[in-house]
Amino acid sequence: MVNRSFRQSIEEAKKERGSNIVLALDYTNQDPRELFLESEETLKAVSPYICAVKFNRQLVLPLGLYSGVKKLVDFTRTLRLPSIMDCKINDIGNTNHEIANHYYKAGFDAVTANPFVGWEGGLDAVFHLAEELDKGVILLVYMSHRGAVEGYGQRVMDPRTDRERLQYQVFAEDALKWGADGVVVGATYPEIVLEVNEIVKGKVPIYSPGIGVQGGKIESALKRGTEYLIIGRSILHSKDPVKSVKAFKGIADRCLEK
Repeated sequence: MVNRSFRQSIEEAKKERGSNIVLALDYTNQDPRELFLESEETLKAVSPYICAVKFNRQLVLPLGLYSGVKKLVDFTRTLRLPSIMDCKINDIGNTNHEIANHYYKAGFDAVTANPFVGWEGGLDAVFHLAEELDKGVILLVYMSHRGAVEGYGQRVMDPRTDRERLQYQVFAEDALKWGADGVVVGATYPEIVLEVNEIVKGKVPIYSPGIGVQGGKIESALKRGTEYLIIGRSILHSKDPVKSVKAFKGIADRCLEK
């Protein structure tokens, strides 16, 4: 299953704005109203320089899905930007189906999911629902934090081949086999970006978080196969978010011109 609608919408936004930056809207604020207004203001300001918006639970928990976040998703849609819910779905199939269904009903174009739970009775429910509703699924293959090696980087026995593999290699192959709409590989691990790109063969776009605050570099990620750059705190917490996103876009533009 490859969702043409989500893939096309983000590709069109990328082409229209000349940007491959996905804004990670990860503001935190104890006051829900201030949190909502700050998120809305930043979305409006930086929208000409990004191609999509990724939401996390930092907004869902204080604002509520239907009472607050849906309004931001609807606003994102008026800006002609696709939205991704970074919910990292990771449970049994019945629960996964309900989680994905609520986020899709709230207007999200795609969700993220963790392939650790496997296909049958795990993520098959999410992929089938996404196909039915014309939505997208992006799989976590290697996260951007230091401890990622303990899970995604561990050596495992691949049950399909009875060979020892690295976990992320198996996950990259799963993404290709299951028809994922994207894979997440941290920009903090450029050599893994390269290896995953060689596995998915350009058929599944790579989304790379970890740029800026976590130390990931745009140049090394793009050079090794990243298609979409996920950037959050380095834009959100700067004194001038517009200036910051334009600076990141400039770096990406120069890399892609080479």
